[in-house]
Amino acid sequence: MARESIDKSLLQTFVPVNALSGDQLDWLLDQQEVRRYEAGDVLFRQGDRDNTTIYLLSGEVELFSEHGERTVISAGDSASWHPLGHFQPRRDDCKAIGEVSVVRFDSFRLDTILSWDQSAGYVILDINANAAYQHDREWMIRLLKSKLFHRVPPANILEIFRRLRARRCKEGEAIVTQGEQADCCYIIKEGVCEVAITLGGKSSEAMPVAMLEEGQWFGEEALLSGKPRNATVTMATDGVLMRLDRQDFDALLREPVIHTLDPADARQRIDEGARWLDVRTADEFDQQHLAGATNIPLGALRLKSRLLDPAGRYVAYCDTGRRSATAAFLLKNAGLDVFVLDGGLNNNADTLQDYLK
Repeated sequence: MARESIDKSLLQTFVPVNALSGDQLDWLLDQQEVRRYEAGDVLFRQGDRDNTTIYLLSGEVELFSEHGERTVISAGDSASWHPLGHFQPRRDDCKAIGEVSVVRFDSFRLDTILSWDQSAGYVILDINANAAYQHDREWMIRLLKSKLFHRVPPANILEIFRRLRARRCKEGEAIVTQGEQADCCYIIKEGVCEVAITLGGKSSEAMPVAMLEEGQWFGEEALLSGKPRNATVTMATDGVLMRLDRQDFDALLREPVIHTLDPADARQRIDEGARWLDVRTADEFDQQHLAGATNIPLGALRLKSRLLDPAGRYVAYCDTGRRSATAAFLLKNAGLDVFVLDGGLNNNADTLQDYLK
């Protein structure tokens, strides 16, 4: 079974990958796992819990349901734009008819990057609409696209800017020093910084290795690893840095409190008058959704949340629970009563079979 890779344009044909912005699509491209199978090879079996999202790149596969129904999917058909046998545990056997290649992603990681990308879009709309941010938009938006914050739960995205503190600095000022313990990290709001490392002992001369500009981060590696600083960073010009202290950084990495429901409790809420809220993309919703659900994609939440009844109750869902947790947090801040289907649709399809459309 050989390994290979694919390019960005092919990724953009798949749902919901096609909802990602260019920057996040580049990040996802690094996470791809492409596999090739021979005729008769089994891609997955009923009951498997592999927590992967699989798209067909070339060839044909056949799916056999638990009832013996056979479905053939060919690469390039509209059915191949969607993940193969997406629910967990798998409800089908999937076998290659001839030579087949597929691309696989970790489902939770994919849903996380979708959530981050669409949450960032939510905040960017606020940044662009708020006159108070007119001098800060460039570095703030660049920050939201930083890979560093892929570690931050998407629901905490609104907290990032609230925890940053400005620090004015002069040319030549040492901001962090190689070998010291880390208590914060920085983003450059204005100015340029020089990064230098010392390879020998204390008497060795520091060697410049990089220049950092507006919107770039430094100091976070030591916070994440708990190890001493691995470089010295000095102001190459006068500037303004935004400081994030260790305790705030650690707080951002923790999941916020979200009220989740197992399928039985979710059904009870629906029976009592709550409504399903599907925060996946319109393409995902059209493919399959829960009966009676309202579809407001996470990326459109800021613009369309006013369509929701402020006195109503909602049970939000997506594929894994990642996007719906973010939506619930944002809607909670807007005053709505929203619960989250624990584990998402993928992990509860069997229990909610009678709701699926």
